[in-house]
Amino acid sequence: MMQSFKGIPLSSLRQKIIFGYSVIGVLVIGLSLFSFLELRLLERKIAAGERIAEFFDISLEIRRFEKNYFLYRQATDLNENREYVGRASALLREHDPLFEALDEPARIGRLAGDLERYAALMAEYGRGSDNEILASVIRKTGKEIVTVAEAMAKAERRTLQALLDRHRQILIGSVAGVTLLVIVIGQLLSRRVARPLKQMEASMEAVAAGQIAKLEMATEDSEIVSLTQAFNHVIQELELRQGQLVRSEKLAALGTLLSGVAHELNNPLSNIATSCQILVEEVEDTDPIYRQELLGQIDSETWRARQIVRSLLDYARDREFIGESLLVAPLIEEILRLLRGQIPAQMVVSSQVPVDLTILGDKQRLQQAFLNLIRNAIEATADSGNVQITARIISGERGPIPSGWLVFGQCVNQGAMAEIEIRDNGHGIAADILPRIFDPFFTTKEVGRGLGLGLFIVFEIIEEHGGCIAVESHPGKGTAFFVHLPTGDKNV
Repeated sequence: MMQSFKGIPLSSLRQKIIFGYSVIGVLVIGLSLFSFLELRLLERKIAAGERIAEFFDISLEIRRFEKNYFLYRQATDLNENREYVGRASALLREHDPLFEALDEPARIGRLAGDLERYAALMAEYGRGSDNEILASVIRKTGKEIVTVAEAMAKAERRTLQALLDRHRQILIGSVAGVTLLVIVIGQLLSRRVARPLKQMEASMEAVAAGQIAKLEMATEDSEIVSLTQAFNHVIQELELRQGQLVRSEKLAALGTLLSGVAHELNNPLSNIATSCQILVEEVEDTDPIYRQELLGQIDSETWRARQIVRSLLDYARDREFIGESLLVAPLIEEILRLLRGQIPAQMVVSSQVPVDLTILGDKQRLQQAFLNLIRNAIEATADSGNVQITARIISGERGPIPSGWLVFGQCVNQGAMAEIEIRDNGHGIAADILPRIFDPFFTTKEVGRGLGLGLFIVFEIIEEHGGCIAVESHPGKGTAFFVHLPTGDKNV
């Protein structure tokens, strides 16, 4: 089902990214507008604070000139006092709503009356009335004016501080909210983008290691779906090309075998030709027993040639996997017969396989796997040396891996296993190269002498049969391959 957010279809990563950052953009714009309005309000509060501070300063000046007049009786002090009282009254009238917002309107009204009464009292006192009672009333009234002005100044500062605190909290909360939103969007994008890419990276690493598998993505994002389809198309093409390369490798091996097979066929055909020539030239004088012996030789050599051709055809033929019980000894002998023409005269290839040892598998595939291993052993020993082929029964639960072995694959069968060992005393394999010998297209041979698929095909075939393969190699001392294959017997 297509994902949506309040009716908004979000069928692709691009739409989700645009939507997410649009939400962030709207939030940032809203917060910016709110901050602008808050700053405007703060600006007005600061302007109001300036008026309150000015009124408080004027009230202090009124008291200062009042005291000076009481002490020195100078007309200039009285005039200054009268001027500041007028300024205070005018300021109170001009900004009456501002002052009423900071204090009770009735108290502001009394403050205006106190200023008028104070002005009248000072005027009366300035006309020469030297009355201590009047002076006391003037001082009391002036003190009340200063007290109210100071209270309004403090209230304005508290209001301004509260506004600043609220603005700071809103700013911190906004930054935290936007940061959290960005983190959430980042996490969602990480889950939608990074996780599929990580999965695809793991699949690519598996492909590089030779494990070609189709990629399955549980997502409906169109970009990821398209990328998955493209990846699977590449995998499909790789499988196709790999199959073609495997067949090419097989044909290359088949071409190499043909030279040996031609030599092998030449011997029985030569014997058949010789026997036929004797029979033709001496058909009347030939002893019946001798003639029967020649005919038997012709039949035997014909059967021998037919077996060679059949083995070659079995190796070359592509067919579906057919699992059956196979005797290991005849299988190895048949492979050695195909390779006989490639074995140098100075080389010794020996086979010691129990005649009753059987394995479960496809003859044609196992024939190809063992042929590749034996041929590699022959090539590794150059023109002289020894190649030994042995086999034995082992338990599926063998125990710890012997020291020096490097095991490839997992033996899923827990019953009886057949271990076929192919050992040579050739040049061996370097330790840094050994872990990569079963990688596809990896080869140490010269350019043009191999595709690097021989051992890869061996591993694929052994793994297909539920077996595994181990390698032990020491440079300069030789290499041994241990192929473990199920026998089908669970009681060993």
